[in-house]
Amino acid sequence: MAGQMKLGAFLMPTGHHIAAWRHPNAVADAGVNVGHMIELAQIAERGLFDLIFFEDAAGVREARVELAAQTSRSIGFEPISLLAALAANTHTIGLVATASTSYNEPYALARAFATLDLVSDGRAGWNLVTSASEIEAANFGAQGLRAHGDRYVRAKEFAEVVSRLWEPSSRFGVVEHQGENFAVRQGLGIPASPQGAPVMVQAGSSDVGRDLAARTADVVFVATQTLKDAKSFYDDVKARTERAGRRPEAIKILPGVSPVVGETRAEAQEKFDELQALIPDEVGLALLASYLSTNALDGLPLDGPLPDIKVGEGMQSRQQLVIDQSRRDGLSIRQVAQHFAGARGHWRLVGTASDVADEMEAWFLGGGCDGFNVLAAYFPGELTSFVDRVIPELQRRGLFRTAYEGATLRANLGIAPA
Repeated sequence: MAGQMKLGAFLMPTGHHIAAWRHPNAVADAGVNVGHMIELAQIAERGLFDLIFFEDAAGVREARVELAAQTSRSIGFEPISLLAALAANTHTIGLVATASTSYNEPYALARAFATLDLVSDGRAGWNLVTSASEIEAANFGAQGLRAHGDRYVRAKEFAEVVSRLWEPSSRFGVVEHQGENFAVRQGLGIPASPQGAPVMVQAGSSDVGRDLAARTADVVFVATQTLKDAKSFYDDVKARTERAGRRPEAIKILPGVSPVVGETRAEAQEKFDELQALIPDEVGLALLASYLSTNALDGLPLDGPLPDIKVGEGMQSRQQLVIDQSRRDGLSIRQVAQHFAGARGHWRLVGTASDVADEMEAWFLGGGCDGFNVLAAYFPGELTSFVDRVIPELQRRGLFRTAYEGATLRANLGIAPA
């Protein structure tokens, strides 16, 4: 690993903290306010981020409506459509949206992203996910959630079809794919953008998820809590990438980090404590239970230990991360829920710009990552704090760019055109 770190700005309507919507400076209609989203994209571009990124779920996040109304993730635009608007209001920053292989078809998805890539002059990226929610499954007529392994069998073929549709030789020709899950005959009829094809992004950390990323991804998002775990994931995925016949440097690994930055450590801690105090117990508990895919927490004393929970068919790597952390740090159910609500299992940093830069530098130079996916606790405040305080500190240390290297997402990430 060498050079400078890559940065993604993971955007969300009011912020990544589950109680961000209750912050005094929150934008009340953030999820459906395109002007607000344009402002966030422009702040990130001013900070020279490689990309902005949106997650997605095809359903309301919580099964209980009264809890869905009390989170920062319940209302938001469909991300590909939103990115088309942001493309017209930015110039260089990459535009990455999540779309599931579980409830889409490869031809339609490949066409949508190829269009976004062309109209943005080569700045689009697709974050491939396999849907892990019973709520989403019910919205598409499925009889329950597909098993974890089955989801990835479908995802592997899906990614292969999309990649082939994005090849220059296939765009106006005949594809003739007939597989276990999909049949596609013709190309997209859309010319390639200046970067050739959209960037492929993935976030699966299970064994099959890592294998899929090693074969097909350009960028990998991951949630890790320690440099040891980050380095273990980094080394493993890079080795799998090489075994798949690709150069290890062809894939960029970006762990999530959720910083709260202040002029002093005391100020940063005060800002974070203010957010933590806004979490209703029932909301934090519901978020934790949804990620663990369990009802085992119902009725248990919140100050007692997390019970023994088996990893299920949901987000397996995130489930294991939460279980491991609760055991490692001896956290009660309430403490686990409050900690998880702050960044959903991602690495959390609270301190001055120098403190945050120190930790990021240690992970980057210590072989734990190629950069970071930044999850601001609330918007626009903490994104602005990061851009105005942390970015200059990283630049002063030579760890981050002072100008964009190119005009396309691939050029700025330092990966070859497709």
